[in-house]
Order: sequence, then structure tokens, then C-alpha cells
Amino acid sequence: MPAISKDLVNHISITEADAGARLDNFLIKILKGVPKSHIHRIIRAGEVRLNKKRAKPTDRLNEGDVVRIPPVRTAEKQRPSEKNAAPAREFEIVYEDDAMLVINKPAGTAVHGGSGVSFGVIEQIRRARPEAKYLELVHRLDKDTSGLLMVAKKRSALVKLHEAIRNDHPKKIYLALGVGRLQENRVHVKLPLFKYTGAQGEKMVRVSEDGQAAHTVLRVLNRFSDGLLHSVGLSDLTLTEATLKTGRTHQIRVHMQSQGCPIAGDERYGDYQANKRLQKLGLKRMFLHAAELHLNHPLTGEPLHLKAALPQDLAQFLLVLESQSGDASVLDSQPT
Repeated sequence: MPAISKDLVNHISITEADAGARLDNFLIKILKGVPKSHIHRIIRAGEVRLNKKRAKPTDRLNEGDVVRIPPVRTAEKQRPSEKNAAPAREFEIVYEDDAMLVINKPAGTAVHGGSGVSFGVIEQIRRARPEAKYLELVHRLDKDTSGLLMVAKKRSALVKLHEAIRNDHPKKIYLALGVGRLQENRVHVKLPLFKYTGAQGEKMVRVSEDGQAAHTVLRVLNRFSDGLLHSVGLSDLTLTEATLKTGRTHQIRVHMQSQGCPIAGDERYGDYQANKRLQKLGLKRMFLHAAELHLNHPLTGEPLHLKAALPQDLAQFLLVLESQSGDASVLDSQPT
């Protein structure tokens, strides 16, 4: 990250790490705390120059380009102090090479700072790897979802991975425990999803014809219905493999809710009373885990099949259900 003077004109040479980025996004990244509206204003005013010429916010940068940045002051309150900086942290590595890093994200950790969270996975990894020239999230996982998370280590890898995601190529498989009973062993849920803001300002999603097309394949792995559940007032739980055919916000959570089988422990779309009862059996979090990722390497094209085992708390909860359930049976597993 180049050092930026707030009092002098800066001339920044573009390296390979930022080649391909839009001008406005590059400035947002390096001018921490400067509002996006102000960045667009100084570009439109011609104060930002690209190779000594006026530029548009959408212009793409090439390696070797020179960007002129005028003096821009950042509000002191918006600049993080060392006290509030993200602590360095490395996460369990599932795959790593020069182009990309795939980690097994623990539940309860946001992927990035914002919305009341001062830092997340990406800020902690950057802090732990100060020598790394480029580290960017490829996609998102909800804070309470565990499992496979991709980080690009080169701009070229990020561009290729985003292109693949737009074409729904990476195959993402999750494990989810639903409260209720899916009637069929395999269900294709094709319901459009609409994003909106909830009463408390939170990000919400609902099924709506005005939303974006979304497709999830749900396959039942196991069903639980026994005295243990009945002892806390529950009738059925369904262990499900969910394969994303599209990648919408909260897609699996809302699609399972739409089938009358919301995810166990889901505080936003789940069953409040059922979640309280599940806590008595030992489930303390949302039972959703990004378990498998099938993709072609963004630069070499090599097929990658990555897996992250269920975290110990979820695996232990399943063992409790299986040991107490007389009629639960793992169903025939077929490829999705």
C-alpha cells in the first residue's frame, strides 16, 4: 500500500497488484476514510489525473500507469489507531499458492469490518502478513457461517474468480441442519430473492417476484425424530446438503425457510422457540457450514476439490442426535 501525503500532491505508480482495478475503487482503497462521494467529485473535477490526463471513475488501471492524487484530508476520527487496529491472526489453511488462499473460517468471525464490526478475517490476515502486496476477499460468508472462504493474492486471480462466480461455475456445497421435515429427499428450490433493510437497519432477504433469480439444490442426508427431540418440544430435524447454483445473499437460509425447514440456530430467519429448545441440547450457533468447493484454479485451470470438515461443536451435536435417535438413517448419497 503506497504512503499517501494528505498535504501534498501524490503521484502513484500502478503495480501488478492493482492492474485491472477501476480508478474509483483504487482510490477508495488507498484513501482510507475519504467518502466515496468526495472521491468521485475530485475525479469529475479533473483533480485526479491518469497519465497526466483527465479520467473517469470507471477507467481501468494498467501496470505502470501514474495516478495524480491531490491533497486529500482524512477525518482524524475515521483513521483507525493502533489501539483499534485488527489483531494479527492466521486461520486454518485448506489451500494456498501464489495466486490464492482458501481458509476454514470459524463461526462468529465476520469476513470484513463494517456494520458495527471494526475488523474481520481479511483485516486480520493482512495484519498477520505485512509483506503481502495483495490480499482481497473473493466472496463472502455470513458471520455465523463457518467453512471455506477464498482470498485472492493476485489481482489477475481475483478477476478470474469473479468471472467464474458470475457464471456460477464454482460449485459450493454447504451442510445445514433444518428445523422441520423436508418432504422430498431432493428438492430444487427456484425462488427469486429480494434484498431489503430491516427495522433495525440490518440486511434482510425475502422471497419475492421482484428479486433476483436464485436456485438451491437441497439433498437430505439424515432425518431425526425421536424422544430426545420430543423431550424439548421438537418433532423433526433434517440434515441437508445444500448446493448453490447461484450465489445470492442469505440464499440457503431463506430458501430453507421457504420450505418450512429453517436452519437450526438461525437468529434472523429461524424459529425462535425451536432455537431456544435446541440450546438445551447443546446447539449454541447456526448450523450452516461451507463444506466443499469445486473450482478450476483461476490461473492454471487445474481442477480443485477442497473440503473443510464440520467444526467440532457441530460434529459433536450431530453425534448426540445420532446416538439418541433410533430411527434416523443416512440416506442414499448421490451426486448433486
